[in-house]
Amino acid sequence: MGLLFPSSLPITYFTMTTRRRPQVSTRKQPQQVRSTGLVTAILQAAVQVLAQEGATRFTTARVAERAGVSIGSVYQYFPNKAAILFRLQTDEWQQTTDMLRHILEDASKPPLERLRVLVHNFIRSECEEAETRQALSDAAPLYRDAPEAQEVRASADQTIDLFMAEVLPRATAATRTLAGDLITTTLSSVGSSFSGTRHTEAEINAYADAMADMFCAYLKSIQQD
Repeated sequence: MGLLFPSSLPITYFTMTTRRRPQVSTRKQPQQVRSTGLVTAILQAAVQVLAQEGATRFTTARVAERAGVSIGSVYQYFPNKAAILFRLQTDEWQQTTDMLRHILEDASKPPLERLRVLVHNFIRSECEEAETRQALSDAAPLYRDAPEAQEVRASADQTIDLFMAEVLPRATAATRTLAGDLITTTLSSVGSSFSGTRHTEAEINAYADAMADMFCAYLKSIQQD
């Protein structure tokens, strides 16, 4: 099932290649407060460089300079720029996954109301972080084939599967999978396109409402079959 991450993980993510893959795992995990602070400073600098320079001009040296540390300090934790970008990407994925789980597993609200809340939150998030997300999308070829990239998808996939089983309890597994794929792929693709230009809060809300209406009507039609 597709995740809500296509703006940073294009369809070509699934294309296997024979070229040598860069290492995207960190060299080591920070153990002390000082080390954790250093990694945080590196990642904050990386976000700034990525937003200002784009993926094509993103380098480890520029990150080190922006963070005010030696390039050797960066290499202690990140072996190359792909590792830095992948860490930024996985942090974004984790935030999206946490949002997904928090909203869709909230049993205090009816399922379709949860879906509406998710659409609004996702579209707003796309608009607020458009520059960084686009740059990460441009950088995706550096890590899209890495095994680590596939592992981070499992949790969100499971959340979507469970939600679809709740919304469509009488539907077949194939129908639920199709519905989940359709909604998540459409939301991600359209959200990415919509966030490509600046919009007012009113425009964002109107757009999210229209998408939520469409998704809810689609699921209701399946429920009645």
